[in-house]
Amino acid sequence: MSFVSAPDTPPTNDQSATTKTSPNDGAGQTPVNADQEAKIGPLEKPPNPQEQRQLRERFYNSTIIERIDVTDDLAKFRIRPDSPIPPFEPGQYVALGLGNWEPRLVGTQPEDVPINKARKIVRRAYSISCPMLDEKGCLATQDSVDYLEFYITLVRKGATVVSKPPALTPRLFGKIAGDRIVMERKITGKYKLGEYDPDDTMLFLGTGTGEAPHNAMAAKLLATGHRGRIVIATSVRYRHDCAYINEHKVLMRQYANYLYLPMTTREPENIQPDHPQFVGKQYLQTMFTSGRLAELADDPLDPSNTHVFLCGNPDMIGYIPPGADAPENPGMLPLLRAAGFSDDVHEHRAGTIRFEKYW
Repeated sequence: MSFVSAPDTPPTNDQSATTKTSPNDGAGQTPVNADQEAKIGPLEKPPNPQEQRQLRERFYNSTIIERIDVTDDLAKFRIRPDSPIPPFEPGQYVALGLGNWEPRLVGTQPEDVPINKARKIVRRAYSISCPMLDEKGCLATQDSVDYLEFYITLVRKGATVVSKPPALTPRLFGKIAGDRIVMERKITGKYKLGEYDPDDTMLFLGTGTGEAPHNAMAAKLLATGHRGRIVIATSVRYRHDCAYINEHKVLMRQYANYLYLPMTTREPENIQPDHPQFVGKQYLQTMFTSGRLAELADDPLDPSNTHVFLCGNPDMIGYIPPGADAPENPGMLPLLRAAGFSDDVHEHRAGTIRFEKYW
């Protein structure tokens, strides 16, 4: 699952964050099709414009029908596959792809593509978001539209000087409505709502575009008449990084049990102690342990009736692989466990934490 998100960690990590595989934005190259590729014959040069058109016709199976730019590095992509969308559950993901022959956006890290990979597709998995509202301003779930919506950050360069250049988003952000793209047919993933009682509190904690699956989940809960509190808290660097804030405001007016809490870490009120509205950096970990999150949510967030969902920066999530050392600044998982929650994924009951492990 891939969610490109702004960090929500104490100052030890100040990089853009994604979820799943690696921070190199799909640097692992995947052959489009070994049998078909072999028919092309000896390859000594990159594909020319005519061959590029042929490759697109052969492999691309979806169309970008709308691109909504939030900032220069953040956008929503609405993509309609040529075939009907198979049934799936909110929170799941699907892979998108583009050919290595596609041009990279100016200003992103250059990439030297070996000739034996010039005709291959680079893929990366992204969680499916949700439009939230239809054209009339009413709730819109993901299954109410004939396209899939993705909430994506442009990764301009590798995380370190030795990292491989990001492969997909520098190409994707050069595309506009009407352009074609690869979308894998299989939608999958275990990050789902699971079982819950209609009066339970549903708490979604995310960073940046890690909000994407939470939007889809919340929309389903609202559409199915969930009675308990539904709270999405998203930490970003700047307010303009909350791409769905207007949709959330409308839904909060329409549904009394729904609450969206945007939190920032880089605005003047976060970093200037003399600011009249100074609040400090609103990291989710700090907001939870201080009790401020429960106060803003107007809910005790008690394990007896609360389900927690975590998506975004791994430092915020705080998953520690077996044998690894615990970080100096703990993520949400150990903090939630200390508060009485459990991350036993086989359980579907109040007090359970569901999360994504992958970068």
